[in-house]
Amino acid sequence: MLKVENLNVFYGAIHALHDISFQVNKGEIVTLIGANGAGKTTTLHTISGLLRQKSGVITFKDKNLAAVHPHKLVTLGLSQVPEGRRVFAQMSVLENLEMGAYIRKNANEMKNDLEMVFSHFPRLKERVKQLAGTLSGGEQQMLAMGRALMSHPDLLMLDEPSMGLSPILVQEIFSIIQDVNKVGTTILLVEQNANMALSIANRAYVLETGRIVMEGNARELMSNDDVRKAYLGS
Repeated sequence: MLKVENLNVFYGAIHALHDISFQVNKGEIVTLIGANGAGKTTTLHTISGLLRQKSGVITFKDKNLAAVHPHKLVTLGLSQVPEGRRVFAQMSVLENLEMGAYIRKNANEMKNDLEMVFSHFPRLKERVKQLAGTLSGGEQQMLAMGRALMSHPDLLMLDEPSMGLSPILVQEIFSIIQDVNKVGTTILLVEQNANMALSIANRAYVLETGRIVMEGNARELMSNDDVRKAYLGS
């Protein structure tokens, strides 16, 4: 579904990504793990077109994304939940969700998707008229995810969904990610909480200073001594 080949990205003179290659197959949860500054968010931003690569090819459903304007990616079935949530604070929960569906034309389909979002995030239904800026951090993360799901994506990219959340909320968010995946949405997960990410992913790639240094089955990587020492605290 998504294929990244020999991707090189620079910030001025700084070489941020070094020839990274990976792929996400339909139906999978694939995670990119690594420390702060490893290049995880840079990778997502380049896929989304917010950054331009110096070289390399990114294809989504066999379409070269270099030829696609960033704001058109959602029409191809690609949505991203940004780091830090970035909800529209002065708009209600419902208005935020409707913004996520701006490309949709069929009112009945939109209504069905709204109910789908509320089934994943019942707290959003309880707060449907509340201003997004007054929600808790966990509720804002749910809203950001729900907003992205309203575009009915084939691939959902999540950037640090656990950031700033309590352990209980982290468990809840990751359980919802699994539920979203089970009903047909492919997931690319960027996450510093390697333990949680590896526990739900099918496959994983380990990024260090802009390079992929390890890849494989997520369960196998969880038991890898180097991964455990570097990222799992054991």
